[in-house]
Amino acid sequence: MANIKSARKRARQALTRRDHNMSLRTAVRTAIKNVKKAVSAGDQKTAAAALSRSASILDRSAAKGVLHANAANRHKSRLARAIKAMQ
Repeated sequence: MANIKSARKRARQALTRRDHNMSLRTAVRTAIKNVKKAVSAGDQKTAAAALSRSASILDRSAAKGVLHANAANRHKSRLARAIKAMQ
């Protein structure tokens, strides 16, 4: 543990930030999984709705710096391509 007061505070802040970022990252993974599940089930309408929700979550996490913007766009693109391939 750090000895300097500001370093102790930074360590506390880092733990809080880590918890917050982990919850956002978990939400991203769940959203992606929901789209993939709908695609594998063959339900295009549900998959499209899940894609809409997951795109919003991906964009939010990219804006907050949890994900890189290119990574979020790559995920959205691949999910959209999977839905389009169902047609």
